[in-house]
Amino acid sequence: MKKNLQKMKKSKNTCIGSIGKPRGLKGEFFLNSYCSPEKNIINYKENIRLEDNSRIKFKYIKTNNSKFIAKIDGINNIDLAKEYTNKKIYILQEDLPELLDDEVYWNELIGMMVVDVNENTILGTVEDLNNFGSNDCLVVNPTSESIDNEKRLIPFVRDTFIKSVSFEKQVIKVNWRSDY
Repeated sequence: MKKNLQKMKKSKNTCIGSIGKPRGLKGEFFLNSYCSPEKNIINYKENIRLEDNSRIKFKYIKTNNSKFIAKIDGINNIDLAKEYTNKKIYILQEDLPELLDDEVYWNELIGMMVVDVNENTILGTVEDLNNFGSNDCLVVNPTSESIDNEKRLIPFVRDTFIKSVSFEKQVIKVNWRSDY
């Protein structure tokens, strides 16, 4: 089945990670990557912003075993580093690489309506996406137009459960009956 993935306008910030606890006394901290693969976070160190859209300049992001260690320019002690703990970091969506036709960024799916192709019923809208190990899953919340009030987790597996994604219509068509 041919994918129906029109590209959406890229205007949002995309969360790529969060700042973890400080490491040592000189302003370093652990960095949690939400990128796939995780090491891609190193590629974005020049364009990182905080939630309020203010830019932060990383002196470096490096790996230490399987963890990421980072340092922000001008932060040279543990007390200043602590002020950034648990802050999410973002990049502008236009700074992300172009995807292949059958690929999407998770944040582009948030808010899209989910419709079952078997019963032609609305199951809800995408609230979030999570990965529980084997697959990425759509977290679908019911709306006033939904067939019922059930919250659903639908595996994002193309051709099996995900039949099409239309950014123009803001609809994801799924093979997921309401009684699943």
